[in-house]
Amino acid sequence: MIPESAVFLKNICYTKLVFDRVNKKLQTNLSNEEIKNLVNKIISDSETSIIKRGKNYYLQNNHVELVINSYNYRLITANKKI
Repeated sequence: MIPESAVFLKNICYTKLVFDRVNKKLQTNLSNEEIKNLVNKIISDSETSIIKRGKNYYLQNNHVELVINSYNYRLITANKKI
């Protein structure tokens, strides 16, 4: 069962290394707060699709895919979708 967006927004957490990984994968230079705002915006968007594969949730919106651990809601990475 896929949780509601509110569950993701309430429980999403980050590691220090994920901010560097997100900037590298998206080819950006965003601050930690800007990354958090981007992630929250993607999670909140009604156009975002959420699927679960294995132990991860994949949230896809426009050209960005977020990978979030389904056990602890930790952001693992963000991928550019073309």
